[in-house]
Amino acid sequence: MERHSQRLVTAFIVSGMLFMLLPGTFLGVWNLIGISQQRTLSSLSAAWLQAHGQAQIFGWIGSFILGIGFYSLTKMQSTLEFPVRAAWTSWILWTVGIAMRWIGGVTGWQWRILLPLAGALQLIACLLFYRAVRRHRPANPAHSMEPWMRIVIASTIAFLVAVTVNFFAMTHLAIYGTSPALPHVFDLQLVVLAVWGVLVPTIWGFNARWLPVFAGFQKPDGIRLMVAYGLSVTGVVAVFLQWLPIAAAVFLLAALLSIHALHVWQPAVQPAKLLHVARTFPLFIRVAYVWLVVSCLLDALAVRYDHAGGIWGASRHALTVGFIAGMVFVIGQRVLPAFCGMRILWSTRLMFWSLLLLHIGCLLRVTLEPLAYESYWNFAWKLLPFSAFVELTAVALFAVNIAATLLHPPAHLRPEIHSPLPTRGAA
Repeated sequence: MERHSQRLVTAFIVSGMLFMLLPGTFLGVWNLIGISQQRTLSSLSAAWLQAHGQAQIFGWIGSFILGIGFYSLTKMQSTLEFPVRAAWTSWILWTVGIAMRWIGGVTGWQWRILLPLAGALQLIACLLFYRAVRRHRPANPAHSMEPWMRIVIASTIAFLVAVTVNFFAMTHLAIYGTSPALPHVFDLQLVVLAVWGVLVPTIWGFNARWLPVFAGFQKPDGIRLMVAYGLSVTGVVAVFLQWLPIAAAVFLLAALLSIHALHVWQPAVQPAKLLHVARTFPLFIRVAYVWLVVSCLLDALAVRYDHAGGIWGASRHALTVGFIAGMVFVIGQRVLPAFCGMRILWSTRLMFWSLLLLHIGCLLRVTLEPLAYESYWNFAWKLLPFSAFVELTAVALFAVNIAATLLHPPAHLRPEIHSPLPTRGAA
């Protein structure tokens, strides 16, 4: 079971990184260059922008969620065998579905067929995962009552809801639409559902489980964390009802409450476990939560002051890149090597630089985007592409580090790990 789950999570991670690099980040850089040249967001195809977002949210992060989810089945103390056939079928359907969605959205080729078919494949893959999770419940019912697990399970259900909504949206678009682009307002609502309904709570749940172990933080306050999750769901509902000021206030309160519940900005009570990771590991965890608050503050400002999408875009970028990608980069390089066959991260220096460049690029983008889009400083248009290239470099370093880690033998077959080489020194 362990070998099967390790191979499967490796497959999901590899395919997720491919979507992260090519359809996700590279297309995002290309989009930003085009926007900067024309100095207007309307100059770029909405279908291209949505294909970029789908590749990042569902292709990259969604693949990671499914892979880690299937891997977790072997840790549930269930008497059932690992669902090998269903798991690999889910990976194939999910990967093909994401690729078809991206091709149909970018090229426009046979999009009336590709988009609903892609949505159906993603939904079937998610249903196979959900069925496996439902069957492999822990033998000890009390264990499932831990707040972090409740949040992760609730986020899994929300993931299924988001994929289901996406399928019906793609089908409706194929029948009645005139282009492979969803209506702007509905696309933003779907993004909020995926981000605040799935990704952010999933991070909170796993942070509650891992941060006391890896970063030495205090044990999380489960009640406050559950309240923060409830507020995030309330915010999602408010967005669908187009009560944007209420949603902005609720999201900010949820973010602040989650930080308090996880004790992120409080002194650690135990030394962090920094073996084979960058020594700045706890710092970058805290920086990611800074971006979460910044995103919510910009969201509140956008409700009143945004006119051309600059503040909204900066808020969304602070959330998806600063918080979500920042957390994946810092936690992922800590846990993914172990999930993929008890390996050791190839380079702590690459871990440090990938994180540093990611946050520098995010800072440039979040600062420059409102200045350019809202016509506060026209020269910001010329600087915007540099932020994209900095982030692309960070993503490439992350991918290289994970890929090199997977190509090296597992820890138990590498006796030299007891005397680390200079090239893998801590940053």
